[in-house]
Amino acid sequence: MTFGYWETTLAVLIPATLYASWIDYAERRVPNWLNALILLAGLACQAAFFGWSDPATGMGLSAGLLGIVVGFGVLIVPWMMHGMGAGDVKLMAAIGAWLGAWLTLVSFAVGAVIGGVVAAVMIFSTGRALHAYANMQTIMHKVRSAETAFSTYGGAKTFGDTSQLLPYGVPLTAGTIGVLLTYYCGGWLW
Repeated sequence: MTFGYWETTLAVLIPATLYASWIDYAERRVPNWLNALILLAGLACQAAFFGWSDPATGMGLSAGLLGIVVGFGVLIVPWMMHGMGAGDVKLMAAIGAWLGAWLTLVSFAVGAVIGGVVAAVMIFSTGRALHAYANMQTIMHKVRSAETAFSTYGGAKTFGDTSQLLPYGVPLTAGTIGVLLTYYCGGWLW
């Protein structure tokens, strides 16, 4: 078996994102140094294996840069609305450097579904359904006005004991690993 780009991606990105999600779970943050290392390693591998752009694979440094934009873009608005930490945004951008635009978007979507399921389990297993309903009403009020939408009002950290913060790096990592393994094994989305 040849050790090519996707084998390198499996060997580097899976342990790196697992480590990032472990730190996020334990400390509720993803360190900048780790996000930067993942991003730079992804760009370096894209360039080393494909140059600027490889038309046959759609990969290359240009695909990695576009993946960064997509990864950053899908989470920047929730961050600006105080709904998540900046480390999660940077982690998704770093993942984008490896996967390119399309797989980054799919990874985010799968991670979002996983995050929703995990959040529901957290809410119902801790008996916080009424708190979650009240918090959701606050969020709905928050997004009705441009004045409050990007304020700290109704932000993730403002709910105190009525909610649990979900370390979003965990579902992002799960989505990424699932999509990466599915793609590598010849999955149906590509």
